[in-house]
Amino acid sequence: MLFVIECRDRPGALELRLQTRPAHLDYLASLGDRVVLAGPFLGANEKPTGSMIVVKAETMAEAEDMAARDPYVAAGLFVSTEIRAWSWAVNKPEGF
Repeated sequence: MLFVIECRDRPGALELRLQTRPAHLDYLASLGDRVVLAGPFLGANEKPTGSMIVVKAETMAEAEDMAARDPYVAAGLFVSTEIRAWSWAVNKPEGF
């Protein structure tokens, strides 16, 4: 099953995001093919304001655990995180 992890950065936390980014990217890489796609949301100034990560997980609890272990969470970057089950309906690659 696919889950969307949507996170919003705390206001004024761009420097924290930039400092923590290498650990965040290493963590996502460690999840292997369980990460379907990921990237930042951009504000009007084209600077990151949050993150969207689509993961493959068996259960909501597993997706929640993946989100909770992100170094961005440990650093306190996010003001909110929402996780929702998601169905890929358009332009879905084979195998999903």
